[in-house]
Amino acid sequence: MQAFGNRKLIQKVEKLFPDCQIEEIETRDHFEACLEITIQQKIDHNDSRSELFPQRIFLFHSDFNAPTHLETEGYWANPYTREGAKILKGNQVVVEYRFYGKSKPVLIPWKHLTNDQAIEDLHRIVSTFKSIYKGPWISSGISKGGETTIIYKHHYPSDCDVHMPYVAPIILDREDPRTEVHIKTVGSDSCRAALYEFQRRCLEQRDSMLVYLNNWAIDDKHSFTLASQEEALEYGVLEFTFSFWQWGGSCYDIPGPTASTKTHFEYINDIVGFSFYDDATFERLYPSYYQHELELGYYSFATGHVDDLLKVVKDPDNMFFAPRDQKIEYNVDYMQPVLEYVEGHGDQMIYIYGALDTWYACAVNPSPLVDHLKMVKTDGSHGTRLKHFSKEEQQLVYDKLGEWLDVKIYPLED
Repeated sequence: MQAFGNRKLIQKVEKLFPDCQIEEIETRDHFEACLEITIQQKIDHNDSRSELFPQRIFLFHSDFNAPTHLETEGYWANPYTREGAKILKGNQVVVEYRFYGKSKPVLIPWKHLTNDQAIEDLHRIVSTFKSIYKGPWISSGISKGGETTIIYKHHYPSDCDVHMPYVAPIILDREDPRTEVHIKTVGSDSCRAALYEFQRRCLEQRDSMLVYLNNWAIDDKHSFTLASQEEALEYGVLEFTFSFWQWGGSCYDIPGPTASTKTHFEYINDIVGFSFYDDATFERLYPSYYQHELELGYYSFATGHVDDLLKVVKDPDNMFFAPRDQKIEYNVDYMQPVLEYVEGHGDQMIYIYGALDTWYACAVNPSPLVDHLKMVKTDGSHGTRLKHFSKEEQQLVYDKLGEWLDVKIYPLED
């Protein structure tokens, strides 16, 4: 590695992005310097006179000639070391998604919160950084960030040498029915029956559950005005089976019919989290739901077994969580070309999935003729990462990266 002061790196970045702001942050792992950078990005890349918004980037520097790991966030950016950067002992660039976290104008111009605009953000950043980071580039992201990686591959297949999305669904409808099929078929019959019975008991004990919910909201200072507590309870119960499989819940932990109402409340609050429906989370996730309802698609609620117990959420719909002052029409044609491209032509991609995860129902299934690697952990959830696979399975990934990038690979440490 080159030895040099942070000032030299900062000067290089300032030359690349003359209008940026830079703050040094704590150095970690194998990196020599870590910077939080705020650049000015066009709100509309199709308009040469577009207004600008601040976009946050974390740059972790190792060596100008080393590989660079690009983390395509789908939401907010956090400065921790990703697996790809550890494996390559290279640089890391983490890009916060437009209009999330600190990367947004005072008022969100919703019509410009599109995947195409976000991909142009990435293209500009990568193209600019490539003038100083000369090694191979690998793009990676998790969940919605993994969708961003896949869409980026479709739009600019040559920007990065390898793309490695984690637990990334490609959803093909505003409420993709494949997620409901997954919930109805994953696991054992007895486990699914226990889940359905648990949901019914939560609604049958509605009055007591609402008391616990209200007391919890007061104690933890949660406000429910955008969704009432009764709506939060019913949506939480409906969400429960999706979240249970998404996050790898244990069938042995499901409270049985003799368990107290308090136990039922605490369990569903642990699996789903009623904070998901408070005012603060509503507003924080407006950009996410806007995108899902506009282009990305989302999931449907399995309701048949509890329809008779619903009182306020008669027609459950994730549009309920989107910005209510926006008219949103789902573009059914957006994701299909992306899926067709990566399944038929998406060479040098590594997919990582957990088979229990509800989003695995919308996994990418590339043609055998495509040079790719798909890793599926049989008992894995939405939290599945490369580190969760066996050493032998991990080696498959290392071999592919070595073959495609022609660089030294550093296996993950235990």
